[in-house]
Amino acid sequence: MAGTAHRVVIVGGGFAGLFAARGLRRAAVEVVLIDRTGFHLFQPLLYQVATGILSQGEIARPLREVLRRQRNARLLLGEVQDVDLVARTVTSSAFGAVTVTPYDTLMVATGATHSYFGNETFREHAPGLKTVDDALAIRARIYEAFERAESATDHAERCRHLTFVVVGGGPTGVEVAGQIAELSARSLRRNFRSIDPADARVVLLEAGPALLPAFGPVLSARARRDLEAVGVEVLLGARVTGIDATEVRYTADGQDVRMAATTKVWAAGVAASPLGGALATLAGAQAARGGRVEVAPDLTLPGHPEVFVLGDLASMPGVPGLAQAAIQAGRYAARVVAARVDGREPPAPFRYRDKGNLATIARLRAVVQTGRIRLVGPVAWAAWLGVHLVTLNGYRNRVTVTMHWAATFLAGARAERAATAVQARHAAAAPVPVLAAMEPSLAGGRR
Repeated sequence: MAGTAHRVVIVGGGFAGLFAARGLRRAAVEVVLIDRTGFHLFQPLLYQVATGILSQGEIARPLREVLRRQRNARLLLGEVQDVDLVARTVTSSAFGAVTVTPYDTLMVATGATHSYFGNETFREHAPGLKTVDDALAIRARIYEAFERAESATDHAERCRHLTFVVVGGGPTGVEVAGQIAELSARSLRRNFRSIDPADARVVLLEAGPALLPAFGPVLSARARRDLEAVGVEVLLGARVTGIDATEVRYTADGQDVRMAATTKVWAAGVAASPLGGALATLAGAQAARGGRVEVAPDLTLPGHPEVFVLGDLASMPGVPGLAQAAIQAGRYAARVVAARVDGREPPAPFRYRDKGNLATIARLRAVVQTGRIRLVGPVAWAAWLGVHLVTLNGYRNRVTVTMHWAATFLAGARAERAATAVQARHAAAAPVPVLAAMEPSLAGGRR
């Protein structure tokens, strides 16, 4: 690639970053994609890795493979440590080496992480579900809980191991709770001698008055009925106040409740990656709720038209933190850059086109909302399957996912039940700070 080409540096290989890179495949630019994992993760199916339906390789495709035919793009493995908006450079590190990459245009799409709403002590005992490591660790905890129950001789201890608590009534919480219930009732049937896995208690705690509030009251109520039909206890208005190794504490109807449970999953909130707040500070921009950055109508950092903030990191009225919104933002940013490089009129301000919401509860049970259309039951479930298959990256992955879905949903089998003690122990390992070396440069880089 020519050294004089307009260089676009993209930080993050999620939906926004990858679709921005692919959107520039015919543009007269050099694309450098910086990512700390080296693979594109299809997060909407991460809960299926956590519950043993899919393997991580089926939803995590190497970025080098995705971009192998895009000659104007290259991958730089590394974690961003610094961004200099004046010198227009990005500093990243990998394997002990530090790389400084100049840019003409910068796109930042580092996504979101868990939010414990200031209760960081919860993290150790209630891991969230945002990465492959999270999914493998949760899977280890789920299957280990059944093994512990099988070995337990005390009734109270056995009940504690067979109690699974999911915190948060959004799509992730609903899907995880539904799959743990299905796993207990169908997939593990006749696998144990001392316990009946169907006796497992799956509890979904939601602090608000309804599940899936973005779907509207009708579908929210239907989702609750479907969850209860597969054996999930849904507790609304339940605000978690404490979590430790053996129990969950919450308040509901003015009462303090203690629930013994070994396995807890956190699906109650998200926050933008630390890079969002750092960028806002550097540019003197406004940081929105959850550490997201308020962006201009063209998705750029206010005062810095050469810097785009995309996906879960960006805050714009009417734009949700969904995969579809990130995909549209990535494609839009690519069109803006291509127009600038070609000297053409840039496209109109970004406008999110709502293609609807989907959530699956269990086999043959799902809810779909798109425009005025509301779907439930098997039709919604089939629509959910189709949309996710089409969106999944890679033909080979689509084939293997289809095969595993058939095995799970038709026969109840789950191919991915292997889990290690190491995964279980590190389920709630604290994340490494994304910008550990960035703080000293904040004052110098601010305008």
